[in-house]
Amino acid sequence: MSGIDRRTLLGTACMAVTANRALAQGTIGIDRFGSGGPTVYLLHGSDGLTNGGRYQFAAQTLANAGYTVLLPRYFEATEDSRARYGDIRSKFPTWLRRLEAVLAVPAGGWETGRVAVVGFSLGGALALSLASRSSRIQAVVDFFGFEPEGLGEGRKLPPTLILHGSADRVVPVGNATSIERLIKSQGGMVESYIYPGEGHGLSLASLPDAIARTRRFLQRHL
Repeated sequence: MSGIDRRTLLGTACMAVTANRALAQGTIGIDRFGSGGPTVYLLHGSDGLTNGGRYQFAAQTLANAGYTVLLPRYFEATEDSRARYGDIRSKFPTWLRRLEAVLAVPAGGWETGRVAVVGFSLGGALALSLASRSSRIQAVVDFFGFEPEGLGEGRKLPPTLILHGSADRVVPVGNATSIERLIKSQGGMVESYIYPGEGHGLSLASLPDAIARTRRFLQRHL
């Protein structure tokens, strides 16, 4: 999927735009896929959009299912194209604040109806943190994300779907188990599926199934 030509995706269902926001640290770019229907914010991982084909594929697939999908370029907050593992902890609060600001003002009038957040890896951790802070978020899908600090200190998480590989050596599957345990302790609703033998990022064999599970989950909760 990394070989998908972005020009193919930037057709009538997708529009690359920059949302102009009065933020202290400037503007943030947001790619839009589809229009109408509930809004899904899709958060990329530590690779940013340097290998954006998988994120654009996921965004377009959800857009084809009737959602407005917004892909924020949140690394612009720290002027990064990728995130080095050693910087993630120190820069995480800046990315989180920028995404909170995006959520605080509906993007360009595109948002319609209910809001969900889908995140991959680092984006999964950010999605969970956002959901613990914002009552606007009605559902979360966490693709192999790590458990962010202070997750249990915020509000009760909305319905959450966790998708993870059992052989993930970057974000060990114990993170999925811990997040699920926390949500259940809050009395929240959580579903999880662990892909046997899969590593970080999931393979092309498993990713379509994960996206299909995401679509069904969003249909139930948005």
